[in-house]
Amino acid sequence: MKSKVAIIGAGLAGCEVAWLLGKNGVYIDLFEMKPLKYSPAHKSPYFAELVCSNSLKSINKYHPSSMLKDEMKALGSIIMESAYKNRVPAGESLAVDRDRFSRYITERLRTLETVNIIKKEVQEIPEGYDFIVIATGPLTSESLAESLSKLLGDNFLYFYDAIAPIIDADSIDKSKVFSGSRYERGGDDFLNIPLTKEQYFNFIEALKVAEKVVLRPFEKEKYYEGCLPIEVLAQRGDLTLAYGPMRPVGFDDRKIGFKPFAVVQLRKEDEEGTAYNIVGFQTKLTIKEQEKVFRMLPGLEKAVFLRYGSIHRNTFISSPKYLLPTLNLKDMPGIYFAGQITGVEGYVESAGCGIMAGYFLLCKIKDIPVMIPSSKTAIGAMLSHLKSENRPFQPSGIHYGLFDKRDMPKNVDKKIWIKNNEEESFKAWFEEITKHFIF
Repeated sequence: MKSKVAIIGAGLAGCEVAWLLGKNGVYIDLFEMKPLKYSPAHKSPYFAELVCSNSLKSINKYHPSSMLKDEMKALGSIIMESAYKNRVPAGESLAVDRDRFSRYITERLRTLETVNIIKKEVQEIPEGYDFIVIATGPLTSESLAESLSKLLGDNFLYFYDAIAPIIDADSIDKSKVFSGSRYERGGDDFLNIPLTKEQYFNFIEALKVAEKVVLRPFEKEKYYEGCLPIEVLAQRGDLTLAYGPMRPVGFDDRKIGFKPFAVVQLRKEDEEGTAYNIVGFQTKLTIKEQEKVFRMLPGLEKAVFLRYGSIHRNTFISSPKYLLPTLNLKDMPGIYFAGQITGVEGYVESAGCGIMAGYFLLCKIKDIPVMIPSSKTAIGAMLSHLKSENRPFQPSGIHYGLFDKRDMPKNVDKKIWIKNNEEESFKAWFEEITKHFIF
């Protein structure tokens, strides 16, 4: 008898689950509410829409995110496949053309006969399925969130995530910016706006007094430290931005013509370079104030905003409390969770979590013993966060602190040691699991 499987949500994680299960002959119903209904942050009708940024972080082989991406490629990730096929220049980062990226994934999933796509908003846990994967992401609809809250017997945790604006490339005064990457890592992939000390502090003062979007009375600000609104950073000190996203390091002052006090970076949004994202400028400023304050930056005086920055609520569960190491509920093991709703943070982490949820569910369906990867691997280190007993539980992306370093000798290069152990541990685990499944 075939198992009946439902996947709720065709974001990064949901697509990975569907891709892995579908390739391995498991028939699934994939529910996606777009284009019938959109969340406040989503605009595209395609699957795996990237909302906050078009960057999937570093490709430096010693960076934890790069290690995770390499493991995901080996595991047949549809997200990584699309990312490398639809890549745009971004130095040492993997950035993509968002529209092509999402369109590619949508079309690939439609080719699988095992995947039945249902365009419908799921407002409560569906009945009649043997297994359900909830991959609704950080923007889970209010109705389903309420249903899940009743199911878990506790309220969800949440924090607020802000999105950076996107500027039309033709509206940028190129005479006031220069091209290049920090420390020449990636050539001329970015446009950069150099600021004098006076320009920087004028910008900071305007940012601090600008009007912000007002939260609803019952909402409380709980920002994720890795994606703070730029105006929140400015309130922490006048020099916070100069030492953060606007740090003036890694550039040739001779190319600029003066020693800048701060530098704003603009990253390509598409392969053709018709649009640019203002790096690190995620914001909750009102639209009127974004136009006023961001046009103070040299070169952006006549900026045309293709997308304004915005703020949205991110929803996630307390995974250490509710989930087994195999990403299914302790009390209802037929219900799995995948992606950012589990408390992993970031595009790559969300997709990687989806792969693992798919793998764990495949083991259950095929009655094959589960092999949980060591936390010396990147994907195992990521999963280890979901078992963390730290209180309060907060979302986290992959970082060096999550890797198992208990037997690391003293006086060694930490990055090299972690990388070597990661490769060895992943290879051993991967060789075992590929005996049973198609990746």
